[in-house]
Amino acid sequence: MPNVVIYSTGTCPYCVRARGLLDKKGVTYTEHRIDLEPDLRPTMEQLSGRTSVPQIFIDDFHVGGFDDLSELDMEGRLDQLLGLA
Repeated sequence: MPNVVIYSTGTCPYCVRARGLLDKKGVTYTEHRIDLEPDLRPTMEQLSGRTSVPQIFIDDFHVGGFDDLSELDMEGRLDQLLGLA
């Protein structure tokens, strides 16, 4: 299974939805809560080129935010990236 990393905060509704989609698929992921670990924000911004959360990575592939994750799922490509297909 690929390495899935999500940068998030506890109260962001898109973060909640992203975690929910990954949980629904039974995916194990590493979550970096930048609201609890603000020192990780510059790393997230450097890796993603974005300042908003969530930022989701599957191995070295930058998915983007929840909308991007959801779009991949609707297109049937997310399961392939996650090794579920």
